Amino acid sequence: MSNESPPSPARRGPIVSSEHLSHSAQELSEFEFGLIISSNAFNRWMVRCMTATGYPELGSLDVLVLHSVNHRARAKRQGDICLVLNVEDTHTVTYALRKLVKLELVVGEKQGKETLFRATEQGRKACKRYAEIREACLIESLDSMGIERSEISRLASILRAMSGLYDQAARSAASL
Repeated sequence: MSNESPPSPARRGPIVSSEHLSHSAQELSEFEFGLIISSNAFNRWMVRCMTATGYPELGSLDVLVLHSVNHRARAKRQGDICLVLNVEDTHTVTYALRKLVKLELVVGEKQGKETLFRATEQGRKACKRYAEIREACLIESLDSMGIERSEISRLASILRAMSGLYDQAARSAASL
């Protein structure tokens, strides 16, 4: 039996999901693991929150598309929705829009060769209810954690910058 105690948290390495990728940049692997689990938690949150509003059939992309269409009460083109959400596979947004139209949360309006999508009254109400649930379940808990809003804003800025880094790396990898 050894007298050694388990390593202290300060002596442990970073928490990563793919140690074999961490040879020269463990902090990037640590960031990626945090992004993976945060992304999965956020997707789960969106689906559960929308289920609580009465729409259990919506997946995370459907929820994102609905909020994007509802944003600023202006009609949106599918291409603009894809651009804002950074979705490359446009067919997934097409499918989400069709689902939202079928549920009468969104309506498509032909203007020339394009279709513009707008949230219906029912869609706006669903987004409003989502916001109320978000306020009750998420914002109050966030406030109790003591994290400064400015820190969250800085983190959001870093995430946007990192998304640009990953987009550029994807373009580079596609040319190999």
